[in-house]
Amino acid sequence: SLSAGLDLPGRFLFATLTLMTLIAILVFIEEAVYIYRKIPSSKRSIIIWINAAAPVISTTSCIGMWVPRSTMFTDFTAGIFFSIVIHKFLMMMIKECGGQKVLLRRFENGRFTISTGPCCCCCLCLPRVPITRQTLFWLKLGTFQFAVLRPVLIFLSIVLWTNGNYVLYNLSPKGPALWISCFIGALTLFALWAVGIMFRKVRILLKCKNIIPKFALYQFIVILNHLQTTIINIFATQKIIPCAPPLSSTARGSYIAQQLLIMEMFLITVISRVVYRRKYHDLELPECVAEEPGDKKQTP
Repeated sequence: SLSAGLDLPGRFLFATLTLMTLIAILVFIEEAVYIYRKIPSSKRSIIIWINAAAPVISTTSCIGMWVPRSTMFTDFTAGIFFSIVIHKFLMMMIKECGGQKVLLRRFENGRFTISTGPCCCCCLCLPRVPITRQTLFWLKLGTFQFAVLRPVLIFLSIVLWTNGNYVLYNLSPKGPALWISCFIGALTLFALWAVGIMFRKVRILLKCKNIIPKFALYQFIVILNHLQTTIINIFATQKIIPCAPPLSSTARGSYIAQQLLIMEMFLITVISRVVYRRKYHDLELPECVAEEPGDKKQTP
């Protein structure tokens, strides 16, 4: 069994990481109760969803650490949850501006800069797009498609895995894992692009609502949960991370990724509690609104 194969330092590490996960869950529950009591109902569920991202990823990583056979399911669960959180973050920025109607009225003559990361940060020649109801629809569709299609692709992966056709670390062109991963990667880039376009427009307007540190925390979760885990899995697949009997290279890489995520998500959960904790009157749009250069000044 897993516990029998651990030495004393290993058991201490597992116990510490499990305790960090439990503390993260308790911190989130306390923060959710605070948000439920203090935040208007129109923003309440969105902010709770976003705050839940780090503790959910920490919990799934902890389960995958204790039960290695469940790694695929825990990774998929965290992936599905975070795909919904990306859409919620875009909606939160719109809500914090006062809603779609207020945002359109405030930026009536403004334009979106679409030459931003991660898709078009080098394409400076791209035109600036007018801010209209239609462009807002396309931005929301950019994140909504990810929240819908990624769970569908993950469900397809599980079906193929149960039939023996899907091997997570088999990136052969003949196997489905490579193509499903590439498709999910493309959907991810489009969703992050939509969030980046919106953030670039409203970051000055919402500066007094701490949107910059909120966006930084969201970006850290994206990088750590996707890029960091992918790099570690590639190292493990290429045997750069050596095996340590009874653990193979891939199993050891999975353990390293899960343990790092637990520690990182614990820190993000604690920091999120500080960043998102605002009283009711602090959430109302204050008079410290600054306009972006090049936009015609609008009256709220």
